Amino acid sequence: MASKNDFKPRMSDEAVEAKTGKNWSRWFKHLDAAGAKKMTHQEIVAHLRDKHDVRAWWQQMVAVTYEQARGLRAIGEKPGGFEVSVSRTIAAPVSKAFKAWTDEKTRKQWLPANFTVRKSTANKTLRITWDDGTDLVAAFYPKAADKCQVVAQHSRLKDAKAGARMKKFWAGALDGLKAVTE
Repeated sequence: MASKNDFKPRMSDEAVEAKTGKNWSRWFKHLDAAGAKKMTHQEIVAHLRDKHDVRAWWQQMVAVTYEQARGLRAIGEKPGGFEVSVSRTIAAPVSKAFKAWTDEKTRKQWLPANFTVRKSTANKTLRITWDDGTDLVAAFYPKAADKCQVVAQHSRLKDAKAGARMKKFWAGALDGLKAVTE
């Protein structure tokens, strides 16, 4: 986990201040004074909502960033484990990229893995249980008639090491998907 001294928030001071009225330094000082280091995530969110009227999306952003800055949560850590996301833009229509996931013969060319599809929405999403019981969502976004973005979001991973391993795995796999479909 990042220490207090080397942590850099994903969102700029200007952006958070414009939407919440405080920059990161002021939020961190305020939350420290409010005892947030000993609060649950839900308690921090409730504090931001009830005492500062922070909007829902920003409640999560401020709470998670505070937890990461104070070493209470690792980057990529969610309540159910770790989560990674990898995407590739592919010079192929969404239907071709989707078929490369759902057609077993094509899929074996780029994805040597076993999994179970729980739910499929044609040319949009696949909800998958990976062979180790973790969850995967493959999402497909059209960018043009012959171009799309494919996102693999793998969650419920046991730790940061598993997250790093799967991030590398998905980078390679989606490069393989790109090679097969372009």
